[in-house]
Amino acid sequence: MTDIVEARNLEKKFGDFKALDGLDFSVTRGSICGLIGPNGAGKTTTLKALVGLSDVEGDLRVAGRDPRVSRHKLMEEVCFIADVGILPKWFKVNQVLDYVEAVHPRFSRERAEQILSTTDIPANKRIKELSKGMVTQLHLALVMAIDVQLLVLDEPTLGLDIIYRKEFYDRLLNDYYDGDCTIIISTHQVEEIETLLSDLLFIDNGKIVLDAAMQDLENIYSEVLIDAGHYAEAEQLGPIYHRDILGKRAYIFEGVDRNRLRELGEAATPTVADLFVAKLRGAKRE
Repeated sequence: MTDIVEARNLEKKFGDFKALDGLDFSVTRGSICGLIGPNGAGKTTTLKALVGLSDVEGDLRVAGRDPRVSRHKLMEEVCFIADVGILPKWFKVNQVLDYVEAVHPRFSRERAEQILSTTDIPANKRIKELSKGMVTQLHLALVMAIDVQLLVLDEPTLGLDIIYRKEFYDRLLNDYYDGDCTIIISTHQVEEIETLLSDLLFIDNGKIVLDAAMQDLENIYSEVLIDAGHYAEAEQLGPIYHRDILGKRAYIFEGVDRNRLRELGEAATPTVADLFVAKLRGAKRE
């Protein structure tokens, strides 16, 4: 099986609000996939569905199992981590290790203690007595000590400053990811994970609006900064979005020959953040 996640026509309603509206996507084994979307787009609902925390309609398989009926067995192969601030503040560090060791069969206490030995975190300190940076380091130690097929991260660095966010992702990539496990990350800090990703999903209004491998983006999307005298010519090529920058206009195109675009200006691949804005704002303008 090449895909660790297969989701087809997923639907979820909260009253009259449709959080997931015929959601279709798959995630390849061994990939690092970014799930990006605005608030209320369905990101957290989707991630919770993958681990059996949100009941949905449709066809869903994760690591070969249906999370809705096999959640207990599935969680032996999957780890779900949300905002690092959720660790119980009244626990001591060694009590957190006790708890995770008791509930997760793939957790290696020896590995966690080895990682923590490289930090200044005392084993007898309560979570509430740790700095936010220390809590991040503790959370990293827990994550990296769990041997699973799929790691699901929902806003894992929310509220952390840039130093600790960078440390989180650097250690995740260098000390945890081995090319065999799969990681799905949902975050608003797109710029910080762009270089980590192998695959990209954009979600809006409960639907996937982009599903692509990072290496394919340069063959599909181009951004060109164009002088005012060439705006009309650029518009004829059907840009999906544009924005004004210091007397010029940056156009983003989808599926347009880059050699043709170079006649108008220097063409490059848009950043994930710029592409995200283009796909969502461009669709709304249409």
